[in-house]
This record gives sequence, C-alpha cells and structure tokens, in this order.
Amino acid sequence: MHPSRVIRGTTSRLLEGRHILIGITGSIAAVEIPKIVRELLRHGAEVDAVMSGEATRILPAEAVEFATGRPAITRLTGAVEHVSLLGPGEGQVDLYLIAPATANTLSKIAHGIDDTPVTSCAAVALGAKVPMLVAPAMHAQMAENPALRESLARLERWGVGSISATSGEGEAKIAAPETVAAAVLHRLARGPWAGRGAVVIGGAGREPIDSVRSITNESSGASAVALATQAFYRGAAVELWAGAMQVAIPPWIPTYPWRSIEDLRALARRRRAVLRRAGAVLVPAALPDFTLDARPGKIDSRAAAGLSLELRPAPKLLPELRRLAPSPTRLVAFKLDAGLSPAELERKAERLRTETRADWVVANDARTMGSDRTEALVLPRPGERHWIRAPKPEFAGALLDELAGDLAALGGSPAGRPGSRPRPRRRTPARRG
Repeated sequence: MHPSRVIRGTTSRLLEGRHILIGITGSIAAVEIPKIVRELLRHGAEVDAVMSGEATRILPAEAVEFATGRPAITRLTGAVEHVSLLGPGEGQVDLYLIAPATANTLSKIAHGIDDTPVTSCAAVALGAKVPMLVAPAMHAQMAENPALRESLARLERWGVGSISATSGEGEAKIAAPETVAAAVLHRLARGPWAGRGAVVIGGAGREPIDSVRSITNESSGASAVALATQAFYRGAAVELWAGAMQVAIPPWIPTYPWRSIEDLRALARRRRAVLRRAGAVLVPAALPDFTLDARPGKIDSRAAAGLSLELRPAPKLLPELRRLAPSPTRLVAFKLDAGLSPAELERKAERLRTETRADWVVANDARTMGSDRTEALVLPRPGERHWIRAPKPEFAGALLDELAGDLAALGGSPAGRPGSRPRPRRRTPARRG
C-alpha cells in the first residue's frame, strides 16, 4: 500500500470523497507542498498535482508523486489533463488550490494569460466555475505591489479565495499546512453548518482584585478552541469569544477577547446582531460565579498581615444570551461540577436548562479539566441523555454533528458555497509527467 493511503482520513473524514487539484508554481515555498498535501490526505481527500516548469526546478516531480500517490502533471498532453480534471462532467475535481501562488502566476490568471500547465488549469476552472483557492508566497515588497493587489482583488471578485500569507523575515510566507487545510475544509463544507453563524464562548474569566491581581477559574480553553475549529471545518462563520486561554488559537479563527463577566456582557450586547443570526451559541467558558469591587492601583502586600475579600454573586450570562439570541438560535450551555454521580450531574444539568432556557446542556466533571479527553453527558432535549467520551477534537466534532440535526430540522439551511456540490467520481487514468 502506498504511504499516501496509510494516512488518509487519520485526522478526520471531512474531505472523504472530495478530489482536490493542487497547482504548484515556482516559489521556494514549493518545498512546503508535500506537507500541505499530507495534511489534506489526513482529512480524507484525494489529491492530484499540476506543476509549472519553474516549480520543477525547486521541487522534484517525484517528491510530489510520493506525497500524493499519483504522478504529477508537468506538461499538458493529448489527454488534455486541464479539461478532464477541471472541465464539466464526470471526474471534475471539487476544488483547485494553487499553492504556492507566485505574483507572476496570480497576475497572469487575473489577466487571462495562459502559458503554463498551472495557468491552463486556472483558465478552465474559472470557466467551469470550479471553486478556487490561492495561497500566495513572495517577497514582502512584491506582495505590496499595487498591480498584484489589483490582480488579487479581481480574482476575489471572480470568487477565488485567498489564504493569507504570514509575514516574517521580509517575506510573505505561504500559510502553514494546517491553515491551508482549514481553508480547503471550510470552502468545501456542505451540510447544515455551511454558511451558518456559530459563536463559541470559552476560556476563563478573571475578576480583578486590583490593577494587577484577579480571581480566576481553572480552564484551559481547549474545548472552546476545538469547537470553534471543528465548526469552521464544517463551513460555519465562526466567532470565538476568548477569555484567558492556555492553548493556542488558530490564526484563521476570528477572535474577540474578554476578561471579566462585565466585559463579556458588554461584548454580547455589542455583538447582539451576530448572536441573533447565529445557528448556535456554545458556552464552554468557565464563567465567574463571583465578583468583587476592584481596588485602585496595587494592594501593598506589606501593609497588612492579611487581606479579606468580599465576594458577591456575579451576573448570570446565559439568561442574557437567551434574551439576545432567542429561538431558533440554539443555545448550548455547559455545566461543570465536581464529585457528583451521573444521576446528580444530570439533575443539575436539567436545572440549568430550566433556569437559563438553554436548548442543549453539556455536563462534565472537573476531573477532566486539563485532560486531552472529554467525558461529557449531553442532554439534547428533556428526557434525552447520552455520553460522549473522546479526545477533545473528536468530542467537538461529534457534538456539532449531533447539533446539525437540529439546524437541519429548522429549515432554511444555507446552500453552501458555489461549487461545493458533490460530483460523480471516476478514477483518474495514469498520466505522463
């Protein structure tokens, strides 16, 4: 078995049955392409590659064949590879990804110039309305060239998505493999989440004691990041409202920070239109239960033998979210407790549903905090309950897929992105390289 088949679908099956053509151009960033290909394979995709002549000077076609498990197209032949892969009908790929996309190639495509296998494929893809993504990579000053910016704007008007480069060392570097894969997943997503809004509120709240100290909760934010990531993969328009986080947030997730419960309430009021339009609002945050009056400046630790703090109950956020995001938006509350039996945990979760009018409640025990896994009791509707026990990314995906059933039942599901429809499949014949 070819190594490319061993890793297929090991991260997810979200791209299973999807066929992607990757166009490789003559940037030094071409050396990153095997990593990008492998990341797409791990989500279940089938990947073919087409290379410009300049790309083959940097990355051997054999390396691309090893990564994809298929011969790379380095020239167009009588098999009319650009038409058979991108033209309408059986065998048409689901997406054309150009990575790395040089300034030269981007400008050629924007002006209808077709003189390499990569640009020939782009010409057919644009005419056949195949979804396209480009991942630019070039010197920083080239990226600021007004001619190139105009070309990118033109491609965007034509429906071509651009995966933002990262800045560093005077270069506009190609996005990381995980970022490219996320963009592909998002563009090709279909189903109830595609095009719907999803707000995820996570992390730990911090109630200030003085200007430098605070009371906080033990929360890493990992569940919130997993939910935001998996929702993005499924095509949702995601916002992550992030309190204190101990895990990295992917750069492609739009993020709004908050610190205290009052910060979060103010953010909710500012974003009320987003809440109202959202398909779901998920709240795995460790919300402060108590607050206090912060003292100005820094309390002098030498001034007294001890320090007493007077805590009072903090305002409850979930009822306010329910008011700002009424049905049909699905409000998913999370209940964390410690040392309870499953029956006690369920009773407390049902009480939370009643008190907050949440649609779904997810309850778990504090012993899983800081763990890579989640063991959660899910209560979709009164009288229904089941457990999800899985690593956090798998838990997040499973919860979102269950919640998608509610979204589909509401009707009016967005149609998804142009070209994201499934197409008939056929095996691509071997091609000359």
